[in-house]
Amino acid sequence: MNVHLYLTLIPEALIASMLTPEEFAAYYALGERGKAHGQVLFIEIDPSFRSPFFQIEKGIERCVPNPDGSPKSSVYIAIYRVLEHVPIAAMGAHYYVTRDGRALRTEKVRSEENEPGLHFYSELAPVRPAVVSPLGPRDFTDLMMGHSVGFQGLPALAFVELRLGALATDPEAGLAHDLPYENLTHLRQCLAEVKNKSVMTKMFDLSGSGILSFRVVKNGVFVANRQEGLYLFPMPSNEELRLHHYAWWRSANTYT
Repeated sequence: MNVHLYLTLIPEALIASMLTPEEFAAYYALGERGKAHGQVLFIEIDPSFRSPFFQIEKGIERCVPNPDGSPKSSVYIAIYRVLEHVPIAAMGAHYYVTRDGRALRTEKVRSEENEPGLHFYSELAPVRPAVVSPLGPRDFTDLMMGHSVGFQGLPALAFVELRLGALATDPEAGLAHDLPYENLTHLRQCLAEVKNKSVMTKMFDLSGSGILSFRVVKNGVFVANRQEGLYLFPMPSNEELRLHHYAWWRSANTYT
């Protein structure tokens, strides 16, 4: 059986597994007993990737079939400072996995996205706050990478931008429609503050727990580091999801 390498973003970890991506998606989202666990975001890593920071060979040696002959589901290689030590060049497909284990595969593209207006970001790794900002994804990445004077920054970052609808231009009076965020009053206040004051970010939620919902992902998962720049694993449009990935789309709208 082949051994795969997966970088999970919720939580951040490097894992060896004998499961295919689709099998790993179901296992990681549902758990061993098939009970709903949660949404999953993970990236396939080139199986030939090696780094002195990780004990990958030892992890692969431990990734052997179970006594009954079934494939080994997971062997944790690292759970600390993973993203910064995996080059984007070694990253393959990314998978959005719903709570019932359905996986949507996307491929990375170079990104210079920098749409004006207000933005709502849920950071995934290595830190997990949810923040609002007047900065588009590229400028937000530059800020978080420490390209601004007086801020050390992060060596790497993964984050997702969430839809704001009319709140992106009118946080005080814009209609929220179907936005599922808890504490919309607080969200409006945070957005109004970054709109009306010269601050680049405002914390909405320290842990980011409960913020991410696939049905409000605006553009996809962004991954960046200082050496390779900014990349996007795009989320298809709602129309494309309904037409070509209906089972996943229905699951994402049912369970999130």
